[in-house]
Amino acid sequence: MRELAEREIDGQGVSGGAARRTGRRVTVNLAESPLTWLRSRGRIDARQFEAGERLRVDYETAALGPRVTMRWDPSPRASGRRGPPKALDPTLAQVAAKRRFTEAVAAAGPGLSDVLWRVVCAGEGLTHAEKALGWPSRAGKLVLGFALDRVADHYRLP
Repeated sequence: MRELAEREIDGQGVSGGAARRTGRRVTVNLAESPLTWLRSRGRIDARQFEAGERLRVDYETAALGPRVTMRWDPSPRASGRRGPPKALDPTLAQVAAKRRFTEAVAAAGPGLSDVLWRVVCAGEGLTHAEKALGWPSRAGKLVLGFALDRVADHYRLP
């Protein structure tokens, strides 16, 4: 999905506000994840990207994000004596994903998990994550790289 918007480029990069008629402007895809953005610009390697994507999938499968409305999923049907279900029960898949996510974040460590969660799971840009954590500029990229390396080791990625 593409959700394009024009942003103004200031001295520190792309500003969050709408583009004004003065200065340089750039078109950005608002639907692009920060991890994809970092990968496409060579800031993280393929192994780190895969680790981040696996973590994000586990986060989303575990449904750990905030809920806006009530869930309208149908209630599960009893399987009876027809044998075991062919696919993993959605509830069991959710529990397994939460376990994998918790273990991966624990493997990253307490100092690295903050930026990992903000960028990979919450979808914040590195600049916003650095400001929220009170870090100096460009420190987030280095720390995120360390965190993604640890998560890749945890997932045993080549």
